[in-house]
Amino acid sequence: MLGAQEYVSEELARGATVVPAQELIVDPAEIDFSRIVADLDEIRQYIPQRFAMEQLTAIVVDDVERKVCVGYRDLTDQEFWVSGHMPAYPLLPGVIMCEAAAQVLSFHVQKNDLSGVEVVGFGGLDKVKFRGVVRPGDRLMVAIQVTKFRRGRMVVCKFQEFVGTTLVCEGELTGIALPPDIFDYGKPAK
Repeated sequence: MLGAQEYVSEELARGATVVPAQELIVDPAEIDFSRIVADLDEIRQYIPQRFAMEQLTAIVVDDVERKVCVGYRDLTDQEFWVSGHMPAYPLLPGVIMCEAAAQVLSFHVQKNDLSGVEVVGFGGLDKVKFRGVVRPGDRLMVAIQVTKFRRGRMVVCKFQEFVGTTLVCEGELTGIALPPDIFDYGKPAK
């Protein structure tokens, strides 16, 4: 286990942005990825995204008291974006990183009934910074911490994303309550 000084030196040598320990939502070096709290089947019970838009492999932390949730996505060379973003050097698009954070937030809010609504949608992004690259073969860890919410209306969180212990993306995300009939589009009227 690296001490704080060695950890910072190693991360800086790799060109990484090092987040001071007091600002970390969770320490990525301390996450036990073998302790799965929710697998893909359980995640699907709480969020509606499917197929190419499913951005989570599993949830490994869901702490209601601390308002923290951590999930991850194992990326493969079969991702829909690999052939076009960038063909010679595939990179996970930043918008997909933000979508992964939104899905972790949505899971946490819905699983723990924080919103009191059936569907939480993407409401906005603030202060987003991309600090590193994410490539096929990487495990993208996504940590969120709820900072504000109004039941039935909206929820705000800060998020941090890591590959290993390297911060690759961070920002703030707002989720909003969507109308309960949003998935009725195309269905016959009652």
